[in-house]
Amino acid sequence: MKLTALDLLNNHNVQVIIGPQKSSQASFVSDLGNKTQVPVISFTATSPSISSVSLPYFVRATLSDSAQVNGIASLIKAYGWRQVVPIYEDTDYGKGIIPYLIDALQEIDTRVPYRSVIPLSASSEQITLELYKLMTMQTRVFLVHMSSALASKVFTKAKEVGMMNKGFVWIMTDGITNIIDSLNSSVVEAMDGALGIKFYVPKSEELDRFTVKWNRNFQKDNPNDPPLKLSIFGLWGYDTIWAVAQAVETVWINNRTSFQKPAVPRISTSMDILGTSAYGPELLKTILQNKFRGLSGYFDLSDRQLQVSTFQIINVIGKEWRKIGFWTSENEISQQLNHGKADYRNQSISDLNSVIWPGKSTEIPRGWEIPVSGKKLQVGVHRSMCPEFMTNEKNPITGTTKASGFSVDIFEEAVKRLPYALPYEYVAFDDNNDTGRSGYNDFVYQVYLKKYDIAIGDITISSNRTSYVDFTLPYTESGVAMVVPLRNSSNKKPSILLQPLKRDLWFSSSLLVIYTGVVKSGEHGGYRNGSYVADLLEQLGFDKSKIKSYNSRYEIEIALSMGSKNGGIAAYVHEVPYLKLFLAEHSQGYTMVGPLYKTAGFGFALPKGSPLLGDISKAILDIVEGETIIQIGNKWSVPHEKYSNVLRASVPDQLTTDRFKAPFMLSVVVSTSALLIAVIIYLHEKKNKLMTNIQGDQNKDGIEVNYKTQDGNKRGRIEENDQLEAGRDQNDQKQEETSSAVIYRSEKILTSRVIPISSSACY
Repeated sequence: MKLTALDLLNNHNVQVIIGPQKSSQASFVSDLGNKTQVPVISFTATSPSISSVSLPYFVRATLSDSAQVNGIASLIKAYGWRQVVPIYEDTDYGKGIIPYLIDALQEIDTRVPYRSVIPLSASSEQITLELYKLMTMQTRVFLVHMSSALASKVFTKAKEVGMMNKGFVWIMTDGITNIIDSLNSSVVEAMDGALGIKFYVPKSEELDRFTVKWNRNFQKDNPNDPPLKLSIFGLWGYDTIWAVAQAVETVWINNRTSFQKPAVPRISTSMDILGTSAYGPELLKTILQNKFRGLSGYFDLSDRQLQVSTFQIINVIGKEWRKIGFWTSENEISQQLNHGKADYRNQSISDLNSVIWPGKSTEIPRGWEIPVSGKKLQVGVHRSMCPEFMTNEKNPITGTTKASGFSVDIFEEAVKRLPYALPYEYVAFDDNNDTGRSGYNDFVYQVYLKKYDIAIGDITISSNRTSYVDFTLPYTESGVAMVVPLRNSSNKKPSILLQPLKRDLWFSSSLLVIYTGVVKSGEHGGYRNGSYVADLLEQLGFDKSKIKSYNSRYEIEIALSMGSKNGGIAAYVHEVPYLKLFLAEHSQGYTMVGPLYKTAGFGFALPKGSPLLGDISKAILDIVEGETIIQIGNKWSVPHEKYSNVLRASVPDQLTTDRFKAPFMLSVVVSTSALLIAVIIYLHEKKNKLMTNIQGDQNKDGIEVNYKTQDGNKRGRIEENDQLEAGRDQNDQKQEETSSAVIYRSEKILTSRVIPISSSACY
């Protein structure tokens, strides 16, 4: 191919090169096109590794392989498969799609646990060995991306080894499906049940006429061969030639004078004497601007490659195939093409027609299986600080591990509810009796290291752990709370008035008061040795020196009964499920307040992307929402309340008048004080008014004398007297209003001080 391209450029004055078939060939020829400014157009080189950014004279008259990855991801998402194994050839074409495919799968939270790379020259034995290797894995969803020749071998061998039976899923990229009509019928039959992404060619009268003409000429030239359908690559080739012909006609190139190069005495294939096309840039520009309706559909190369349009999703049935739906960038998956905007976030298999799967099955494969020849599911177990949740022991003779407890029963019940058999065995975590926080972290990390397929127990779901494992839905209540002593209800202290408060208000108020008091007052708080709440208490503001650790619930009960002032603790802080165990043993005299801190509860840890996650979580949800959780809890004395994180306090004694002496006395003192203040203010105002009236009378007598001695100014004096009288009246009115306001305020103070306090004392 290299020599041919050099010959065309050096000795035949070509202005456009059409048809490098393979991506590797197109890459080399396009490099020559850049040096000579000759457009290179390929309608078969689909690898996205060839970019017009680095090769501006390369034009892809077909779709890039990366154009289909979103359609493939949508198909996988619709069926809910969480893991996919790509099988691809070891070439530029095979490897070019992988980065784009991985990105698209990550967007839908689907993992690629393994990549099967098959050499282009692989023998039948090599292919068979690779297929057997795939059969030992859990994943049953395979994506095939390779040339039709290699794909024919793979599917034929897959049928031979039993991988085209029920439970398997095979998806083909458009490199295979676009030419499926030209494949041997036995190969198509080996693909029975497979799905595929295929370029959609819209119907048109021009295409119908061309197809009739093509079939007539083919039968004329090949009378003994069966009819051969024209593939999409043939249509793209036709449209490509048409686009180039129109461009050449527009530019009107003179084939013999378009190159400027030194004279060569003989035919040469050397790169040193390559010339430069005078019309190449103009030809390229014309080709990119030419848009028309071709046999393959709308033909637009303005971005130096065909634009993404519509894909068909097909299902191979026997020796034929049928359409089960469409994919477009606007509407994602749909049964029929439409112009409306679909909600692709909620798409499912209901948006596709029914499928006949491998093995002639109509049941949707779940996408994974426990290999028949593989080992049992490895279930990691851990010794809990509370044996009610989980403990384990190893049989010294058989070496098997036996586990028991609340968490174990939840797991075993969930497995029973799975729609398939799940063989498993317990594997004890070698923690050297470390039940602390670091021990649990190390335990969960074994899942990431693939030592366990799942880790069960009283494992707190935390954000840092979710960075390397996935968790099921929680099967316990969440949060960190505290247990505090509930004082003897028979005491006669005035604080008994708080007991009639409604439970939600009582506990909310208690939480704030107790928490604040235990933190601003210096009270000691306790926690179970090995629990992560030690660090949490420091974060919440507890003095480290005031935090005490204990090894058993018995020690904690003694410390609580002693109290903080006597060397014990004022509150016991732990996760809610553990506190409920404590209260189950010590129901009298203690109550739980909280939660102080929210957590996600206890769950089981699985590897990232595990196909078991959804099924086990659903089973746990069924258990928690039903009566089974209560039955298991009763068996292990693990209390379970569906709607409350707070246990009921003991019922207080009946209230008597004696217990309300304090609030009554306080109310009387405040009310009396308010009354005395109001009376004093009132008397003071009356005194001021009396003094003002006396002064006013004296002013009146002086004005009358002035009237008798100064007749000429009598009228003016009378007016002055009227003004003084008006001023005095206004002053009297203001004094009365001020006095009334003071009395009103005093009465209001009296009312507000007496009534609310008396009322509050009764609740």
